[in-house]
This record gives sequence, C-alpha cells and structure tokens, in this order.
Amino acid sequence: MGGAGFILAINLFVAGLLAAAFMTIAFYDVGRVSARWLALGYLLGVGYYIVEFSIPVFDNARPAVVTAFAVFLGATIVFNAGLAHKYGVATPWRPMLLFLLAATVTVYFVQDLPRQSLARMMAYQLPYAAMQFVGLGIVWSSRQKRDRLDRVLMAVLAASALQFVSKPFIAHALGGWGVNPQAYMRSDYALVSQSLGTVFAMAIALLVLIILVRDVLAEATSKSETDTLSRLFNRGGFERHAELAMRDAVRKGVPVALVIADLDHFKSVNDSFGHASGDRVIGTFAGFLRDAAADHHVAGRIGGEEFAIILPGTNLAAARFLAEGTRSAFGALPIDCLPADHRCTASFGVAELQPGEGFADLMRRADEALYQAKRGGRDRVRIALEPALQTPVATPDRISGRG
Repeated sequence: MGGAGFILAINLFVAGLLAAAFMTIAFYDVGRVSARWLALGYLLGVGYYIVEFSIPVFDNARPAVVTAFAVFLGATIVFNAGLAHKYGVATPWRPMLLFLLAATVTVYFVQDLPRQSLARMMAYQLPYAAMQFVGLGIVWSSRQKRDRLDRVLMAVLAASALQFVSKPFIAHALGGWGVNPQAYMRSDYALVSQSLGTVFAMAIALLVLIILVRDVLAEATSKSETDTLSRLFNRGGFERHAELAMRDAVRKGVPVALVIADLDHFKSVNDSFGHASGDRVIGTFAGFLRDAAADHHVAGRIGGEEFAIILPGTNLAAARFLAEGTRSAFGALPIDCLPADHRCTASFGVAELQPGEGFADLMRRADEALYQAKRGGRDRVRIALEPALQTPVATPDRISGRG
C-alpha cells in the first residue's frame, strides 16, 4: 500500500469514528435531528473510501469512479442537511439533488476526455466545492445567534471549497493524477489530495462536533437554571445571570436597577382555590415580567411567590415606572380559575445600584423596599433610599413570610 492508500485507509477509519461520534450525540438527545444527518453523511463517507479502494481491481473503472464521485457528493449534501437542521434553515433538497444528478451525469461523460484535461478534472472537483459553499451559505443565512466557533466554521468551509477548486491545478503541477484510475493511488497528486481532504474533513467535523456539544451543554445549563412553572430563571440562574449583567453595566458606565416583587396574600389563593389556581397566578405574573423585559434584562422567580428583574441601562425612575405599570396591569387582570370578581395584586421594591455596591447589597436594599411596601398595605411600589440615608430594618424571611 502506497502513501496515498495509507492515508485513504486512515480517512476511512476516521470517517467511521466521526459517524459514531455524531450518532452518540443523536442517541444522547433524540431530538437533535442534525446529529443523525451528520452521522449519515460520514457513513456515506465510509462508503466512498471503500469504493475508492476497490477501483484498482476493475478493468473498466468508469462505473466505480462515477459511483465514488456520486457517493462522496451525496455525503456532502447529507452533511449540508445536518447543518441546515442545526442552524434552523430550510434544507435545499431539490436544488442539491438536481445538482447531484447533473454533476454525476457530467462526470460519467467527461471520462471520454483525455485524463489530464483541465475540463475533466474541473468537472470532478468543482461540484464538491459548490456543496461546501452551500454549507457556508446555510450557516451564513441562519437567524440564530452566531459566536466565534460558528464564524470559524464558515471560514473553514470556505477554505475547504477553495482547496477543491485548487486540486486540478495541483494535479497539473504534480504531473497529473495517474495515467488511468488504477494508477491514481500511486500518484503524487493522490497523496497530496488525500492529505488535504483529511485535514479539512477533520477540521470541519471537529468544529461541528464542538458546536453540537456546546449546544448540548448550553441547553443542559439552561434547563438547570430555569423554573418550569414560570419559564423564568430560578433563583440560582437569576443570581448568576443578573450579577453578570450588573458587572457588564458597571463596566459600560450605565445605571442598573433591580425590581423585586412579591404576590400579595398568595397563600390564601392556594388555600381557597387550590394549587392549580395558584400556579395559574404565578404563570400570569411571570408572563407580565417576560413582556416587560427587554433582551438585555434578566428576570427570575427567586422564591415561591417572589420574583426579580434586573434592568441594565435603567435608572431608578424608569425602573419605578416599569414596576408601577406591571402592578397596575396585573391588579386589573382577571385570571382564569379564579372568580370573575377576584383580583390578585403584587408589591414591589425598587433599588438602583450605587457606587461601591455589590450585587448582594443591591438585592438587600430592593428587598428592604419591598418589605416597606408590604408593611405599608401591599399593592404598591416602594423605592430604596441610598445606602447612606437608609435605616436598617429587621425583615422577616424573604420567601415564606410575606404573603
């Protein structure tokens, strides 16, 4: 076995491992359709390498050459389907399959051209480049938020497409790709071509694997930080994200305010109308917070009937306005499962971050303002004084002692 054959064997083995890796992700998360398509793409890659190995045994290699071409191009199409599912883009099946048919027929007929002709080599390589550019277009057109890894993937897909475009010229510079298909594996070009294919195939596959694992971990983290009933952050998730948002606001030099809210007489709702009605009240109030929150705000359910929202870029007056609007709208809204004349209310405490304060200090002052609202008769908003003007107040338990 020559050097090219050895690399081809490595490619076959690696394609099998990558197919297994993507299938493992698909088994871990059965809803991750993209992983199944990517696994199928690399299984087709295994088939391509097997056909490539078989070419030297045929006297008439045309069927095997055309089959290898079609299988590999099909693998890139299936890979693009996986990218489309991953990035939420409609898979362009019709144009890709029509292109596969047209390219395969073209490769069949160009076998009659002189083996070293540029047209013949271009007909074989340019379709691969086209499918890599389609993959790049799929990632580019996605409306999902792209981070650095996604941009690196686009760059590598573009580089991979260009290496397919360059292969006819590399073949010409290295004296061609063998006098016949059987001699291809012994040519210098085969060694270079298979090596390039290995580098780019591995780079693309590892990037996509890392991106999929990143998404799996992000979703797992999100689920662990999300309160199922309200669909807001739970206490741990809120504190982590709110503190990050606060630090970012401080770094940018913009104000940041915190609103803490507590549902009034919530225990009586559960006692009088049942826990299902109480859950509906919580879900309704959480919906108000979701509607009020902008993309850069962080809202959470931090206790049984207690909620918080941190507002980067918002001063005390604007935060109080938001709290008053939420209080007024919630108090006027009839809630399913409760009597038509029954209304629920909430109390609010509002604080603005002061120089030298930390997140815990801001939480404490907003909480004390909330306690003042509760003590003042409920269904009202109170703002926290600046630290120097504030008198310490003994407060009851933050979660269960309010009502």
